[in-house]
Amino acid sequence: MIDDSTGRRFAGKVAFVTGAARGQGRSEAVRFAEEGADLIVLDACTDFASTSYPGATEDDLAETVRLVEKVGGRIHAGTADVRDFDAVDAVLAEGAERFGGPDFVVANAGICSSALSWEIGLDQWKETIDVNLTGVFHTAKAAIPRMIEHGRGGSIVFTSSLSGLKGTPFTGHYVASKHAVTGLAKTMANELGEHRIRVNTVHPAGVESGMDMSDMGPLLDRFQHTLSPIYMNTLPYTILQPEDVAAVVAWLCSDDARYTTGAAVPVDFGNLNR
Repeated sequence: MIDDSTGRRFAGKVAFVTGAARGQGRSEAVRFAEEGADLIVLDACTDFASTSYPGATEDDLAETVRLVEKVGGRIHAGTADVRDFDAVDAVLAEGAERFGGPDFVVANAGICSSALSWEIGLDQWKETIDVNLTGVFHTAKAAIPRMIEHGRGGSIVFTSSLSGLKGTPFTGHYVASKHAVTGLAKTMANELGEHRIRVNTVHPAGVESGMDMSDMGPLLDRFQHTLSPIYMNTLPYTILQPEDVAAVVAWLCSDDARYTTGAAVPVDFGNLNR
């Protein structure tokens, strides 16, 4: 373990992060390592049938490993699709055998595509729900018994979205999955309080993370006059960096947030104020 004499908040702790090959998951893994945690991470490293952008790769996951080790962290990385509970559980078991834990869980893996709600394909709907909702459930189901058993408490953060708190157009399947994740977190927060395990959700606006939604352009152009206010921000910014979200996740896992559970934390430039 990294010596806690450095003053890093997570020395001696273990973080489990899904969707860690790039974007928010990679930034979260690096942030935890910078603050002293050991990492267990996974990613599917595959393309998804319903998305217009390429999925992460094995090389992307290897780069995450390199970046974590560069800041002095230890990491166990595995390839697993969050839709496959046994695969998720196996990666976590292998990592826990090396490092113990987990103390922190970040269920970050997710996908997005666009269509008018009634034009969403059946396979498109199923893939989105399976990754974004069932994948989060699988992550929590694998981690929680281990957290209860080690008895140290801990923190779980589900990556929801601005779309988990409002009805953003053209992503009804994504919106449904992210609202569901928010409700699941609130329920688990109530159930896990006695074990000193906190469960919260983080709700970013758009993040520069490899999830390229440029295919939504024609729909935005078509409805811009009626729907543009939905996308207006209070602060004069339009895109988050993955590190911005990682900072909030790290805070939610820290003792600074030790009394925060069941919360839906927006990182949205004040969009929800509109």
